[in-house]
Amino acid sequence: MEEERKQKWESKASIEIAVLKAAQVWPILEDFCNFHKWFPIDTCYQVDGASGQPGLIRYTAATTTSSSETIIKWAKEKLLMIDPIQRCLSYQVLDNNIGIKSYVGTFKVLPINGNDDHKGGCKIEWSFVCAPMDGWKLEDFLAYVEYCLQFMAKKIDDALLP
Repeated sequence: MEEERKQKWESKASIEIAVLKAAQVWPILEDFCNFHKWFPIDTCYQVDGASGQPGLIRYTAATTTSSSETIIKWAKEKLLMIDPIQRCLSYQVLDNNIGIKSYVGTFKVLPINGNDDHKGGCKIEWSFVCAPMDGWKLEDFLAYVEYCLQFMAKKIDDALLP
């Protein structure tokens, strides 16, 4: 068991959104099949299961173009748990073409200072446990996670602030 644990990457990253409350940001993240609106991907849609319920499966894809070809990187992901009171959800990558062998991620939306009545401010936290990915170092994957969080925070700010 100890050897298996060493072969897993486990980390988390977070970003603060200074003005918006957790109650304003959570509805965006709990909408599991509209992730493409906030995340740097092109497509996200429901494949199977009931909307907003554990067991829901979504397909996500991003298109990259080089000088010689267009590549579609995709994943099928299953919603494992969603808790609107704690404002968190967990999901698992079921299948993909980007080299992920096993992955479970969790998103949480937390009020800053633990106070939901705070005039504003919340934090999006993204934690994960996964098998190491070929061609990646943990630091590189964590940098990607942090980039995605910055992208999300900007998109959410742009959408919700006047």
